[in-house]
Amino acid sequence: MTSVPVITPFVHTLLFVYAALFPVVNPIGDAPVFLNLTQFYTPSQRHLLAQKVAFNSFLLLLASLFVGSHVLSFFGVELAILQVGGGIVVAALGWRLLNAPPAADRHRKTSATLSAIPDAFYPLTMPLTIDPGVMSVAITVGSHHDRNINIEQFALLASAAVAGVLAISLTIYFCYLFGARLVSLLGRDGTSAVIRISAFFLFCIGIQILWTGWSQIARP
Repeated sequence: MTSVPVITPFVHTLLFVYAALFPVVNPIGDAPVFLNLTQFYTPSQRHLLAQKVAFNSFLLLLASLFVGSHVLSFFGVELAILQVGGGIVVAALGWRLLNAPPAADRHRKTSATLSAIPDAFYPLTMPLTIDPGVMSVAITVGSHHDRNINIEQFALLASAAVAGVLAISLTIYFCYLFGARLVSLLGRDGTSAVIRISAFFLFCIGIQILWTGWSQIARP
């Protein structure tokens, strides 16, 4: 009975971080681009690249999640203002993904602009997997917490956020590693459906973050 209050915030934070990052990272949609850029690599080389991209993504997301909001605070941006502005950005990004063109068209345009000889960090990690938009969402999610919490609660939520970022990184790894099977299994319509549903949840998360920040500003 005593474990319920501890487990519930942990799971809630983990799912919140994962649900916010999944549609903008979009590992399922980026898997065909990864396959296209690594088509001349052996399976073992592609496996190693998928590991490096997942690890780099983990570090970038973790830094954005925990350090990004402090950098903005250094420049005098208050947490509530950051939540309002970030919530608008996240909601707008979710709305844009909901109305984006089919995945195949985006992949064709993206693969034409990336380097023909890919590197684990550029362009496979940035900008293919983690772009500035993803980092801005991670910063906004990292700022979505209550300042009036004790050190134990903060440690619990921080560990849950790390677990959420780790889950996203593992998703990137498996989507890139088994990209060919994933694309053939879901097909174009299935991939598009997953992206649209995730984008809708991202839009809702953006509204939630916006409402939290506005509630703090409007509080007497």
